[in-house]
Amino acid sequence: MKPGLPQFVSEDLNLFQRMGLALAAGGLTVLTLPPFSWLIAVPVAFSVLFIVLRNISTSRAFLVGWAFGLGQFGIGISWIAESFYVDAERFGALAIPAVAGLSAGLAIFPGMAAMLFAAIMQRRAVGGIAAGLLFATCWVATEWLRGHVLTGFPWNLAAYALVDYAALRQPAAWVGSYGLGFLTVFIGILPGVLTVAAPKRRAPVLVLFAVAVAGFWVGGALRSGQDVPPTDVALRIVQGNVPQVEKWVPGSRQRTLEKYLGLSAQPGRFDLLLWPETAFPGFLDEDAAARARISAALPDGRILLTGAPDRVEGDGGTRYFNTVQAYDGTSEILTGYAKHHLVPFGEYVPLRGWLPIERLTEGLGDFTPGPGPRTLAIPGAPLVAVAICYEIIFPGHVVDDLFRPDWIFNATNDAWFGTSIGPEQHLASARMRAVEEGLPVVRAANTGISAIIDANGNVVARLDTGETGTIDAGLPGARTPTPYARFGDWTLLVLVFGCWVFGWLASLLGRDPDARHFGTEVS
Repeated sequence: MKPGLPQFVSEDLNLFQRMGLALAAGGLTVLTLPPFSWLIAVPVAFSVLFIVLRNISTSRAFLVGWAFGLGQFGIGISWIAESFYVDAERFGALAIPAVAGLSAGLAIFPGMAAMLFAAIMQRRAVGGIAAGLLFATCWVATEWLRGHVLTGFPWNLAAYALVDYAALRQPAAWVGSYGLGFLTVFIGILPGVLTVAAPKRRAPVLVLFAVAVAGFWVGGALRSGQDVPPTDVALRIVQGNVPQVEKWVPGSRQRTLEKYLGLSAQPGRFDLLLWPETAFPGFLDEDAAARARISAALPDGRILLTGAPDRVEGDGGTRYFNTVQAYDGTSEILTGYAKHHLVPFGEYVPLRGWLPIERLTEGLGDFTPGPGPRTLAIPGAPLVAVAICYEIIFPGHVVDDLFRPDWIFNATNDAWFGTSIGPEQHLASARMRAVEEGLPVVRAANTGISAIIDANGNVVARLDTGETGTIDAGLPGARTPTPYARFGDWTLLVLVFGCWVFGWLASLLGRDPDARHFGTEVS
C-alpha cells in the first residue's frame, strides 16, 4: 500500500474483501435515492467501487461489480416482496427467492460494467480523469442495456440520486436520465480518482470536480428558474385508497365505485376527473349501470379518465388489456389507451408454455400489449399521453414522437407495494420523465402517491401513501420540446463522445510521459 492512502485502497485486498466492500457500497446507493436522497452517499459509494477495482483481473472484476449490484438491488428493490404477500397463501413462499433471484440477475449489469472497465484498463492503462471517464462510460453502457434487454427494467437509475435537487436534475432535459447518470457517476467517482492519484496530479482533479459541480448547479438553476405559464384546465385526482387484498374480492366492485363517486362529488370545480389504474375492478364498457352512475357525476362537459381492464373477443379467443378509458356525460367511451409495456409475471408470464407459474395479478388470462405510446385527443382538454403504472419508468418511451402531447397522465396502482419505499422510487421516475420531455406529469394512484408534477420535475401537489382524498389543482403548462424529447438517447452518445474529446485534449495539454500505470503515478 502507498504511504498516506487509506487501508481500503491497498492492492493487497483479497477478492472477498473487495466484494464485501463493493456489497456495502452498493447497498449505500439506496440512500442516494428517494425517499432519502443523501447526495453525499453518491461519491462514497461509487468511489469505493472505483477504488476496489484497481489492478484486478476481468473475472474478479465481474464478481466485485456483481457484489456491488447485489447490494444495490437486494436492498433497493426489496419492496417487491410486498406484492407476494398480497396473496400470501399462494405466493408468500416465493417472496424472498423472487427478490433474491431478481437482484442477482440485475446485478449482472454492474458486474458487466466492472468487467469491461477492468478489461480495457489491462489493455490500455490510463489514470486520473481518463480512468474516471472510462468507468462512467462502462457504467452507463450497461445501465442502458438494463433498460432495454429482455423488455428492460430501468428502475433506480444512477441519475435518480439527483431527482430531489431542482437544479441538478435539469440536465436530463438535454441528455436524458442515462446521460445524467453518466455525469452523476463520473463526478461521483472523482473523489476516488483523487484518492489514488499521485500527489502532483491531484490539483487538476480537484479543479475539475469543483468546476463540474458548479457548472451542473448553475446550468440547472437557470433552467429551473424559468417560469412556465399554467393552463386554465382544472384537475381533480381521486385517490380511493382501496387495499389490494380487497380490490378483487367478490362483491367489492360496488363499494369501490361508491367510494370513487363519493370522493369525485365533493364540492369544487374541475374539468378533468382522474381515477387510477383499474379504479373500476371490472369491465366498465360492459357495465351500463356503472357507466350511467359515472356519467351522472360528469355534468356540463366534464371528462373522466379512468383505469379499467378491457377484453376483446376474436378468432384466437379472448384478449385482455389494461387500459385507460375516457368518458363524458353520455356514458360512451370517447377514446382509450391500452398499456403496451407489460409487467413480467404481474400481467403476463414469459415463456408461458415452458414456465408453470401463475401471474400475481387477478384475472382470467395474460394481458395483451397495446400498440405503443399514443396521444389522446379529449374534448375541451389539452392533448394527453397515457402511461399506465410501470410504463412511466422507461426514458424516451412514454410519448408518441410524431404527435407530441401537452401533458402525461400516469394512472397507477402501487397498492401492491404497501408503505415501502417502492412508491417513492416510482414517483422519482415520473418526475424524471417530466424533466426529460418538458411536460407536466399527473399521477393518479390507488393508494398513493398521487401527484401533480410540473415540467421542471417539481411536485406541485401530492397525496401520500395510505391517504384517502382528492387533489384539486390546475394543470401545469408544457415547455417547448427539450433536446432529449427531440433526439432521445442520441444525446447520450453526443455527451459521452464530447467528454472523451475533452479528456483527450486535456491529456495532451498535461501529458506525463512517465505515467503508464493506473493507480500509480498517473494524473
